[in-house]
Amino acid sequence: MSSSNKRLLIIGASRGLGYALAAEYLERGWDVTGTVRGSQRTKLHDLEAAYGGRLAIESVDINDPAQVTGLCGRLAEKSFDLLLINAGVKNDDRETIADVSTDEFVRVMVTNALSPMRVVETMQHLVPSGTIAVMSSGLGSVANNTNGNYEVYRGSKAALNMFMRSFAARHAADPRTLLLLAPGWVRTDMGGPNARLSIEESIPNLANTIDAQAGKGGLQYLDYLGRAVPW
Repeated sequence: MSSSNKRLLIIGASRGLGYALAAEYLERGWDVTGTVRGSQRTKLHDLEAAYGGRLAIESVDINDPAQVTGLCGRLAEKSFDLLLINAGVKNDDRETIADVSTDEFVRVMVTNALSPMRVVETMQHLVPSGTIAVMSSGLGSVANNTNGNYEVYRGSKAALNMFMRSFAARHAADPRTLLLLAPGWVRTDMGGPNARLSIEESIPNLANTIDAQAGKGGLQYLDYLGRAVPW
């Protein structure tokens, strides 16, 4: 990778928002390391030939702590300007806390809250200065929950937000920028065909929001237009 370019490590870049963000930052001239799960070819691999060696692809399942540690070891000689953790799942939208199974609840909470924070804790030293950003959701806002829909997913993102606030409190003297991002309801495999925003409406604006916060330090919870989201 060219040492003259800014460097992004994006966790969860095989499809959807993560893939779109990887493509956006490549287009902006960054060097990008993107992760996928397993060894199967993904959309991310289709970008390799187009960007002259500025894209590196790694494999990791963030729910496997050994794989996270292994990835960290493979990247030990690198440093990044931006670590962006995008991986996440949801359950059946119709399930409430009253009827979700314990196994499904654990799956969503581990993938959306525990595992992203393990990545932050394990890989934070790869961002000696710069930004650590985690993909949250507007549905993680406790203040904005007025209808109770998507409540298991909401709970997982609210937990993620709380854990990131704890991380920020433990690193209060740290000058790095910490971001929780709400990309909006976007038409992806996860967001579904009825979502309000297209990739083209969300992702360039989300990248602008991330870039605008560089060097400011502290933790913020922001939507794709850079507006503060109520906790």
